[in-house]
Amino acid sequence: MQQKVLVRGLAAAGLITALAIGFSPTGLSGNPGQKGPLPAATVSATLAPAAGLGAPLPGFSWIVQTYGPAVVNISVTEGLKADSVQQIPQLSPDDPFYDFFKRFGQAIPRQPMPMRGEGSGFIINADGVILTNAHVVDGASEVDVKLTDKREFQAKVLGVDTYTDVAVIKIDAHDLPTVRLGDPARTQVGDWVVAIGSPFGFENTVTAGIVSAKGRSLPGEAYVPFIQTDVAVNPGNSGGPLFNLQGEVVGINSQIFSRSGGYQGLSFAIPIDVAAKVQQQLIAHGKVVRGRIGVTTQEVNQSLADSFGLSKPEGALVSAVEKGSPADKAGIAPGDVIVMLNGKAIAASSDLPARVADARPGSTARLELVRKGVHKEVQVTVGTLKEPRAVSNASDQARNGQLGLAVRPLDPEEQQQAGVEGGLLVEGVAGPAARAGLQPGDVILQVNGTPIRSVEQLRKVTAQSGKHMAVLVQRDDARLFIPLDLG
Repeated sequence: MQQKVLVRGLAAAGLITALAIGFSPTGLSGNPGQKGPLPAATVSATLAPAAGLGAPLPGFSWIVQTYGPAVVNISVTEGLKADSVQQIPQLSPDDPFYDFFKRFGQAIPRQPMPMRGEGSGFIINADGVILTNAHVVDGASEVDVKLTDKREFQAKVLGVDTYTDVAVIKIDAHDLPTVRLGDPARTQVGDWVVAIGSPFGFENTVTAGIVSAKGRSLPGEAYVPFIQTDVAVNPGNSGGPLFNLQGEVVGINSQIFSRSGGYQGLSFAIPIDVAAKVQQQLIAHGKVVRGRIGVTTQEVNQSLADSFGLSKPEGALVSAVEKGSPADKAGIAPGDVIVMLNGKAIAASSDLPARVADARPGSTARLELVRKGVHKEVQVTVGTLKEPRAVSNASDQARNGQLGLAVRPLDPEEQQQAGVEGGLLVEGVAGPAARAGLQPGDVILQVNGTPIRSVEQLRKVTAQSGKHMAVLVQRDDARLFIPLDLG
């Protein structure tokens, strides 16, 4: 049986991941009892457009001409990667000593090499603000943007949000062409849509298709109700726009389902309204704040609906409640089925995370649930969802700075666990930091004897340090100084 894989559209440095489904072709058929070809009149009637709907297939050239210049190609460098090659004497594989030298021969390290990848993006502000996918730029040490007029710029990453796979970057340019944002709610299944991007590095490639489904939930993607299309999307299309026939962007192309790693008829886009909310928070605050209540849920099938006294399979079945969480304090328990949040129905388990995430932390959420066949309403004080990593421009150092470090401040709980005050957690290394031996997971405590408590403080100390720095880090349970040459 072939493994099924879900693939994010960017093949940056060959990084392709997770689960796929196949599809079966279907054909147009006439009356099952009809033998031989259909009568000409029947064929004519079948192919003729319905009254009032007659129109040729749409052309997309005006969309490309008008908004194509606002679509950009993004090239990324993902730091340095070193490996080693085994030194084996020039022996035949049949030589009895060949296996010995292969197993015990000296490993010769290779020169660290940068990993590169490509993606797409689109300009939403004439002063250079660009939307793309988080997986296109996350962890990159350099981000370069090429416009359709061949101009190239180095971009600054304003923020990434891994939960929705949305990132905001900016280039230093003005009076740039921009796209118009549309309303995905007005997009219907069956509508024509157009994608522009850089599949396999072929810049400004245009593909078209229709919306296949809306509100699609994908494994591991709890916060995005994807737009499913049959538009050809391939590695390099990630982060590019999905246009409707009015020339409005309704989505960001993000993932495909595939057995091969390439397009096989199913592609998925992040609705632009979801992306716009993330973009606003990233620009305003450098991070995205989401609500949480602390429950794990699963889908309700017919058997579970019968077991829990539901009239039909709907809602989110609570399978676990985090101890001390808002849900725990509100008395929610495993076996409860949440069917409504703030007056809006929860039709499926996948509806709940996005709805809760949209709730403002500290606000009160009204949950209607079914417990042992009895409907009950509870009120929950919404907590704050902890981000898996910093989404602000705290990692500018790795992208554009001297050190080659992506860092973020430790939160109070992490400081307590590490037994430190202040400190910056290293999340990515490149350039001088990588050559010096700094590693992801290190906690930077001091630079040249100055305690480090913020990213801004690290910037200032770096600027005053000249060409050499002594960085005190905590690695696991040990502390060590690492000399760093800025050369």
